[in-house]
Amino acid sequence: MAKPPSVRFLLAHPAHFFALGCGSGLAPKAPGTFGTLFAWLTFALFHQHFSDFGLLFLLTAAYLAGIWFIDVTGKAIGDPDHGSIVWDEIVPFWLILLMTPETFLWQLAAFALFRYFDITKPQPARYFDQHVKNGFGVMADDLVAAGYTLLCLALLKIVFA
Repeated sequence: MAKPPSVRFLLAHPAHFFALGCGSGLAPKAPGTFGTLFAWLTFALFHQHFSDFGLLFLLTAAYLAGIWFIDVTGKAIGDPDHGSIVWDEIVPFWLILLMTPETFLWQLAAFALFRYFDITKPQPARYFDQHVKNGFGVMADDLVAAGYTLLCLALLKIVFA
């Protein structure tokens, strides 16, 4: 595994800054969880300034830009899916939060489910993780995890709401 990136690396290129989740990916343990927590905390800061459609447009742009961020950063680190790269957790979790009821318990359930699916990588996420070693593959496996999360949340809503 490649050496963990430093703050100097984070600040050396804008793609590194975003790919490493504005620094949240530098956490020494569980950087994906820290990236997802960063997404949860920051979502409230900008959600209020956009309509749902405007935010969906912004998330689409962030997702597409993330493919490039991760390609550039993965090549510089020497690992296309280094653990410190967390933009792939951030953008899909923002999408999940956009579609999740705005209560703490629903968002906590979304967080737990997303982390579970991101870690276990059910198909087709596992395919992308194992066979598509570039920014597209890295972003795609987390988008699949987001889809599974949203499906489970929809089922929970039917049962409990």
